Amino acid sequence: MTMEERYQPASVEHAVRELWEARDAFRVQEDAGREKFYCLSMLPYPSGRLHVGHVRNYTIGDVIARYRRMRGANVLQPIGWDAFGLPAENAAIQNHTPPAAWTDRNIAEMRGQLKRMGFAFDWSRELATCDPEYYRWEQWFFARLFEKGLVYRARAEVNWDPVDQTVLANEQVVDGRGWRSGAPVERREIPQWFLRITDYADELLEDLEKLDGWPDEVRTMQRNWIGRSAGVEISFALVGRDETLEVFTTRPDTFLGVSAIVIAAGHPLATAMAEQDARLAAFIEECRHGGVSEAAVESQEKRGCPTGLAAVHPLSGERLPIWVANFVLMHYGTGAVMTVPGHDRRDFEFSRKYDLPIRQVLARDAEHWSMEEWHDWYARKDDAMHVVNTGHGMDGLTHAEAVERMSALLEERGCGKRQTQYRLRDWGVSRQRYWGCPIPIVHCGDCGAVPVPDEELPVRLPDTPDFAGVASPLKTDVEWRKTKCPHCGKEAERETDTFDTFFESSWYFVRYCSPDARAMTDERAGYWLPVDQYIGGIEHAVLHLLYARFFYKCMRDAGLVPGDEPFTRLLTQGMVVAETFYREEGARREWFNRGDVEVNRDDKGGTAAARLKTDGGAVLCGGIEKMSKSKNNGVDPEALVARYGADTLRLFTMFAAPPEQSLEWSDAGVEGASRFLRRLWRLVHAHVESSPLLPSVSGGSALARDAVLSDATRALRRKLNETIRRVTDDYERRHAFNTAVAANMELVNELSSFAADDADSRALADEVLEAVVRMLAPIVPHITQRLWEALGHEHLVMDAAWPEVDEAALVRDSIALVVQVNGKLRGHIAVGAEASREEIEAAALADENVRRHIGGKAVRRVIVVPKRLVNIVL
Repeated sequence: MTMEERYQPASVEHAVRELWEARDAFRVQEDAGREKFYCLSMLPYPSGRLHVGHVRNYTIGDVIARYRRMRGANVLQPIGWDAFGLPAENAAIQNHTPPAAWTDRNIAEMRGQLKRMGFAFDWSRELATCDPEYYRWEQWFFARLFEKGLVYRARAEVNWDPVDQTVLANEQVVDGRGWRSGAPVERREIPQWFLRITDYADELLEDLEKLDGWPDEVRTMQRNWIGRSAGVEISFALVGRDETLEVFTTRPDTFLGVSAIVIAAGHPLATAMAEQDARLAAFIEECRHGGVSEAAVESQEKRGCPTGLAAVHPLSGERLPIWVANFVLMHYGTGAVMTVPGHDRRDFEFSRKYDLPIRQVLARDAEHWSMEEWHDWYARKDDAMHVVNTGHGMDGLTHAEAVERMSALLEERGCGKRQTQYRLRDWGVSRQRYWGCPIPIVHCGDCGAVPVPDEELPVRLPDTPDFAGVASPLKTDVEWRKTKCPHCGKEAERETDTFDTFFESSWYFVRYCSPDARAMTDERAGYWLPVDQYIGGIEHAVLHLLYARFFYKCMRDAGLVPGDEPFTRLLTQGMVVAETFYREEGARREWFNRGDVEVNRDDKGGTAAARLKTDGGAVLCGGIEKMSKSKNNGVDPEALVARYGADTLRLFTMFAAPPEQSLEWSDAGVEGASRFLRRLWRLVHAHVESSPLLPSVSGGSALARDAVLSDATRALRRKLNETIRRVTDDYERRHAFNTAVAANMELVNELSSFAADDADSRALADEVLEAVVRMLAPIVPHITQRLWEALGHEHLVMDAAWPEVDEAALVRDSIALVVQVNGKLRGHIAVGAEASREEIEAAALADENVRRHIGGKAVRRVIVVPKRLVNIVL
């Protein structure tokens, strides 16, 4: 190949992409004779434009996939689109365009952007979750779960937007209002479809121990979300009523410190008492406008209202007032909790506000308890805490002893039973929206809820939805809703709710294995699954990853997939962050793009002053924040690719920070990445132009293994093999691509100052350049392909063998040692690699600078730390 003297990223990358396409380079087939490696990055939502976070995420996955391919694995790296969801529906409403058309245009645009980035995706397996040929199989599987009893319909308390007439996710409630309509959100009970994920709670919890390839932080988050806790469910008799109130507690050791019972606004007792208490009814109505998530409840002011009812303490006989409180949720536990203000901060604050009794029942040596001020030790559960003021033979017991004694006592009295409860709740999969997978259920007046027969799947969305009203077009489309009951044949109606989009993303990785199968899966899933390496943001640690684990176990139980877990290893990449700039006008902030701001830096690189380039007006620096449209601090990957090339952007995102840490955007860093690639191009060009290429020998170079090499040649060859060892570990074990790049830059620096002026040195230069090109190929695949060709190869560099370490080249003839006198650095010596202790001591004592610092003092002893230092003690 004739190599251009100047590196032109646009032409190089275009030509290499054409080469990949001509050779169908990324298509993969099952091969029982080869080790498989399934590498997957979480599928994107087709918003229409890539952002830098996308680029970083998919580059990480692509680097891992390309590296594994060079190590000989049969690598699957597919791509698809998480295409259903509210943004597409909202865009359709705003632009008077069907969501399908809007989504298709966005997919086409983003597909081109991904290809221009050089990602090695097997495009033959591309899927979109809005494709009826995809979602027909989740409809089919929903029917199987329905038959198995893992699906049910029940009324549930939700966030309801009265203007948009839809359920809102907790994240869509902003300051108590709908994120789109701005209307005050209500708590409302409506019928919802649920999957019994709680049936798998123990297995989901226990199998976390198998996931040693996952970050500990993610496993901890899932443990906490599942929230298995042992405790006691206690029955309280109600004064003047022939019924009991059940309360679950994990702290039976504090039971004699109970001063009240608080119940949820939706509790049947609250509803009953509100009928005769206008004040209570008004309070319950106010509670309906709060969020239904734990986070929303915890962040709001804690408020309550008495019901006028009282419960009887089973042991003390004391009457405990019953209150309704806005911090108790009906769908958590029994919808009632006991208030122990002496040992729970929330209860303490609530009781102080409403003048409820506060009692101490736990103490800690050398600590003073006071009902006037909260201290965190009040709630401790360690064995330094002991019971006081309780009686029943419990005073003096430790926390653990008291839990056991009180649990047994309550069971003996017949007013309590030990139970294990979970924070995890069944998965509500209903959404009152059009742009989602229709739930395949028919409602019949005689037969009830009936699954749509397999032969009638998929249940498709109507092609021309009417968004004139606020309700879902599925509810207003009378013709679409009309159908026949599959059981009795009578008139019936289709379910108008659609699936939560987490439903689609809980199994897409399975469909990639056999995207053309005429079933949900086929035998190809047995070859590829589980996913060997999964990559995505830690914000998906709980919902997506937990739902995917649950869904996979359900598919396993149906005989559709192998093993127990879908993802063997998980990498959670950090965010991309950047400087933000704004100007305040009253209570409003106007955010400015970094390119519109002129920044003066201080001596430490911080922002000393910033002004707009247009009018010179001063602006403030908002610090380092996540890139976002709202902060106007993003950069356009397409513009960067047009200016620098995709390889430069890929190199910067891998070099600037380790994958799991946040990456701070730097224009200077991008420029530096571009300079390095131009330098590498010039180095290879100068090398191939200086003399004819030498033939490669067994994947290495023509350097004679038994040649008598110069010191410079041996040193460079040793540096090469040290680099290969380090970089291989960076890719293989640590995913530390930033240090892999740094090591190659160091090697390039060494080569730049190396004089290749004879056959041996020329052959070594060949060997170094070929190794650098291969070691950088996963990160910068376009330029390395062209350089590989320039170095005399016809096959793709991604199919070249990864460079191997030559252990013989690592052997040193001599080693450098530090010499200290009484622990202070006084000199350096070079000794033979196999020098004896006596020879090392003699060389150290003979060093002129060392002798000067010894002077006439006696040497007490000489300490030799092999291969590191000598310390002479006077």
